[in-house]
Parts: sequence; structure tokens; C-alpha cells
Amino acid sequence: MHVHSMHRWQHDHTFGQDQPKAGERRTLIVVALTAVTMAVEIAAGLWTGSMALLADGVHMASHVLALGISVFAYIYARRHARDPRFSFGTGKVNALAGFTGALLLAVVALGMAWESLARLWAPGDIAFNEAILVAVLGLVVNAASALILGGHGHHHHGSHDHGRHDHDHEHEHEHHHHRGDRHDHRHGDHHGFDDHNLRSAYLHVLADALTSVLAIGALMGAKYLGASWLDPVMGVAGALLVANWSRGLLRSTGGVLLDRQAPRAIQDALRRSLEQGDDRIADLHVWSIGPGINAAIVSIVTHDPRPPEHYHGRVPTELGIRHLSVEVHRCH
Repeated sequence: MHVHSMHRWQHDHTFGQDQPKAGERRTLIVVALTAVTMAVEIAAGLWTGSMALLADGVHMASHVLALGISVFAYIYARRHARDPRFSFGTGKVNALAGFTGALLLAVVALGMAWESLARLWAPGDIAFNEAILVAVLGLVVNAASALILGGHGHHHHGSHDHGRHDHDHEHEHEHHHHRGDRHDHRHGDHHGFDDHNLRSAYLHVLADALTSVLAIGALMGAKYLGASWLDPVMGVAGALLVANWSRGLLRSTGGVLLDRQAPRAIQDALRRSLEQGDDRIADLHVWSIGPGINAAIVSIVTHDPRPPEHYHGRVPTELGIRHLSVEVHRCH
């Protein structure tokens, strides 16, 4: 077979990962906002001798690091989307960045709990007015950041490179016949908050905003009601909530990195679309290879084997299955 005739069955595996994501620009804006706030707080802390401002400035630096990882992941995934060394493109860079962010979020929760318990055990003097000012400043910046990042949490994931790569094998009389690959272009959107990288950045600023809200409430209570115990107790409560967010993100991103099966609803929908007539699925694997992008391997047993495009035509585009491999076995 002439090498040029193979182009019909070949395609790349970028799946739209070479296109800038909506979350990339928003995360970059939030990084810039956080970095400016960090610089202002550290400068003001050094100028006024305020330890509270200086400490919050250093705290902001940790968020610049975490958000910077998110921006780096977007850029890396986009620039290496066509690198053939990545079997299914760079979609999982998103999940890896989200997993890293979740680990950092767990460290933040641990730090909050440790500091709060230390204050509960050995309360210290608090400069209430200064501390409240810092907390309000942090709340404004992080609330704005959360609005920027969370405004499009549920997005429509489109693509400029919709392809399905198919392998159809027919088994008859115990002989294996390779029938070729098919490339089928389809255009469709996948719905849902699948951008784990964006979710990680969002949870970081949300955690900081929550910390500011709890701090303001605790400081006001301590200043006007004398309830000094409120500050550390609120800190522990906030740490537990942030730890729970971290656990959820670790679970979802870890599942993507370990090729966990897609949700049962997607599997069932795929099974219903393919099991028509006497066609039955003997083996089914569906997993995520990027935000809103799924791959699937299906083994079908039937009395009447059909060409690959026949089975692909049955699969709904809304399932986000952009790389489908079909194996067909003739049932005697």
C-alpha cells in the first residue's frame, strides 16, 4: 500500500488542546492581581512596621505560587499539544496541575489548623484594628479573584480538532482480520466543570476568601465581646472545610490520572447506543483524557459485523468520546 494512501486513516491527537482555554486568561488575571496585592502588602508592612501586613503579604506569595502552577499548566499543555510523545495529547496536564494544587491546598489547611490550635493553646495579643484591615483587604482581593475564576465554572468545551480514531477487528473461525482504521470528524460540545486546573485555582482563592470572612467575624467578636477564643476556633473550622475541598479535588484529579472509568451515566449511555439488535458489548472501557474529552475501547459481539463507521454513527456526540476504538467479534 502506498504511504500517502494511509493519510485517510491517520490523524493527530491534539483534541483541541492547542487552543487557549478560557480559564487560562482568567487565571493569568488573578495571578497578576494577587501578585500586585502581595507586593503592596509587603512594601506597606516594611514601611509601617506592621507584622500583620507583612505576614499576609508572605501568605499571598504562596497563592501566587499555586496560581502560577495553574498558568504554567495551561501554557505547557497548549505548547506541547502536538508532541507525538503524548499518546492522547496533553489533556491530563490539566488534571496533574489540579492534583498538585489540591496537595498545596491540603498544606494550607494543615497550616491553618496548626496555627489556630497554637493560638488556642497559647493566646497572644492581637492588634485588632490592623488585623481587621488586613482581613478586609484580603477578602476584597480574593472575592474579586473568585468571581473572575468561578464566573464560568460550568462551561461548554468545544474543539477545533474533533476526531475519532477507530480500529475494527473481525474474528471469524478463530482467524484475525485487520480491517483498518477510520477517521470520523464530528463537532460537539461537552458540558460540565471538567477543568480541574481552573477548579484548583478557584478553590485556592475561595479558601483565602473564607479565611478572611472567618477572621473578620472572629476579630470583631474578640474586640467587642471579649471572645478571644473565636479566632482560633474559626481557624480550625475553616481548616476542616478547606481540607474537605482538597480531598474532593484529590479524588477527582487522581481518578483522571489513574484512568478511572468514566461516570456510570456515560458508560450506560454508550452501552445503550451500541447494543442494538443482537449486538452486545463484551468489554467496555471509557476514561478521561482531558477536560471534557473521553476515550473509549469497545468490544462488540454480533451475528452481523458491520464497518466501524456504522457503530460510530450510533454514539451521541454529547458523551465527549473523541477517540473511539471498536473491536467486533462474529458470534457463530
